[in-house]
Amino acid sequence: MNAPVHDPLASYRIETEPFYRPTGNEVALYGHAYRHRMPLILKGPTGCGKTRFVEHMAWSLGRPLVTLACNEDMTASDLVGRYLLDANGTAWHDGPLTLAVRHGGICYLDEVVEARQDTTVVIHPLTDARRILPLDKKGELVHAHPDFQLVVSYNPGYQSSAKDMKPSTRQRFAALEFDYPDGALEAQIVAHEADIDPALAAKLVAIAHCSRELKHRGLDEGVSTRMLIYAGVLIRDGVSPRESCDMTMTRALTDDPDMASALQGFVEAQFG
Repeated sequence: MNAPVHDPLASYRIETEPFYRPTGNEVALYGHAYRHRMPLILKGPTGCGKTRFVEHMAWSLGRPLVTLACNEDMTASDLVGRYLLDANGTAWHDGPLTLAVRHGGICYLDEVVEARQDTTVVIHPLTDARRILPLDKKGELVHAHPDFQLVVSYNPGYQSSAKDMKPSTRQRFAALEFDYPDGALEAQIVAHEADIDPALAAKLVAIAHCSRELKHRGLDEGVSTRMLIYAGVLIRDGVSPRESCDMTMTRALTDDPDMASALQGFVEAQFG
């Protein structure tokens, strides 16, 4: 009898279908990109569904998904790996990016512009015809598994000269642009995810649409779909709509009293 084959990416496999409703032809376009293992950038506002989309695509393609939330303290070693002490001495431990490269996962770098540019430069050899990952500290050159794909995301609304992708990095990727769904579809998503009545979901979405009109007029971002789901969950749990919206939207978005008052006015217009 053959011994069972160890799957190094078993913990990264998505077993059940993530709920996702397309807003356009992004599913088909991603499928074409994956067919060629093309590196992808997903651009869009916070909480609009970028991460859920990647999860859904990984599930539909039957590929493990290795996700890293980028931050300014992330080092190249956090991505590729490092030598660590264990019971037998010093041993090399692959980082999450290296695991995906070796074994054919989709590696998703969320909010990639939050990482330092001297860290993300490590992905350059993976995003051109070479498809290799040099492990300088180990003296190894890892050739990407045929199923490996790199996907990154960021929010263009928070771009600055200090936190922008270098042209030499950006031009290695194809890109898909995301935004919040239209009102009817967003209400369906909120109703499903929060398990609330569609009419209640529609009221929450109406608040979000009003808040998004204030983007760059006092708010960096309006109410996201994720925030609407949070509010719906609290309302379903017995919290009043006003308190739920105050907790998950108003106080979460702003500390400015005038802006908070405007957001509360949107809530009152829907819930009285």
